[in-house]
Amino acid sequence: MTNTKLLEFTKKYTMIIVLVLVFGLFAILTGGSILLPANISNIISQNAYVFILATGMLLCILTGGNIDLSVGSVVCFVGAVGAKLMVELKVPMILTVLIMLVVGTAIGAFQAFWIAYVRIPPFIVTLAGMLAFRGLSNVVLNGLTISVKECTSFVNLFGGGANCYIPDVFNFGGINGLCLIVGIVFAALYVVLELKKRLTKIKKDYEVESAVSFWVKTVLIAAVIFAFAFRLAQHKGIPTVLIWVFLVILIYGYITSNTTVGRSFYAVGGNEKATKLSGINTNKVYFLAYTNMGLLAALAGMVTIARLTSAQPTYGQNYEMDAIGSCFIGGASAYGGIGTVPGVIVGAVLMGVINMGMSLMGVDANMQKVVKGMVLLAAVIFDVVSKRGKWFAKG
Repeated sequence: MTNTKLLEFTKKYTMIIVLVLVFGLFAILTGGSILLPANISNIISQNAYVFILATGMLLCILTGGNIDLSVGSVVCFVGAVGAKLMVELKVPMILTVLIMLVVGTAIGAFQAFWIAYVRIPPFIVTLAGMLAFRGLSNVVLNGLTISVKECTSFVNLFGGGANCYIPDVFNFGGINGLCLIVGIVFAALYVVLELKKRLTKIKKDYEVESAVSFWVKTVLIAAVIFAFAFRLAQHKGIPTVLIWVFLVILIYGYITSNTTVGRSFYAVGGNEKATKLSGINTNKVYFLAYTNMGLLAALAGMVTIARLTSAQPTYGQNYEMDAIGSCFIGGASAYGGIGTVPGVIVGAVLMGVINMGMSLMGVDANMQKVVKGMVLLAAVIFDVVSKRGKWFAKG
């Protein structure tokens, strides 16, 4: 591999390389504790809301570097509404879930209207939403905590109970057979899909990476998928919350890379005026981005109260920062138009590994915030400098 190709490869997979290095560093600093099966499972369970919110936040950022500051408060408010309905009003779980999704989507549409059609800056609208829905959460809960422990079906479905794992239909002597088989299938499926994509490009005479680079990358990622599944299999298997995260990643990964609607988000972020002149309704794109953010905030609200088995007025604090940070760390551009769902997931995993690693090391909570802040700043600096080609802008 030539120096130029090595530089391109390093630049393309910078965050994956950083993730591997950080994981390795914490494996050494924690004496291998972070690699324990229970901790691997916890990284997923404790950061499920980040994966969900960051995927939605990516669509907002793609439209031009815009963000949604209200998602943490919306998560709290939707969770409060759900807990109130199930516990105090005895509304059936299925109906409660539907109401929570409708409430979250309605909030997203309300904010999207002002952003898309009245053109009030997203920062202002969502800042107002952050304050308003935090206050409404206190109103709904009367400043108290509502326990949802007795709502076992809801808790287990969204990943918070002792039985929140997919039942194992195989028995491999202490290892979850279903999880292991799923890991093998997905690793093999990844290799097949990547090979098919490469062969299609070659057939159409497109430029492709070298065979060595392709196979090294593909085999390594397949090995990571299998290793991850094997670790989960050594614990309790597949957490139910991982199913929700996987569905979100699968659906939005497909939308952003294979649909006209998905390409519209990139187009608006790249050049809104040109996109409008080409016949795309840019107002509708903004509306979809922020309405969708409300929908995913509702799902994150369900995951949050299920994991914590309660609803509190303080839930969701700084969730928006975790989501925004994951997007930028995962390669989304601060100017919009650039970013992928897989990249965002890498950013979210990196944030989760940093949180878990520092917690296992007993690092003070305030210092954890300092480290996460510096990681976010470094990611944005890398994005800006790499695009400008130099460190300092002209005066």
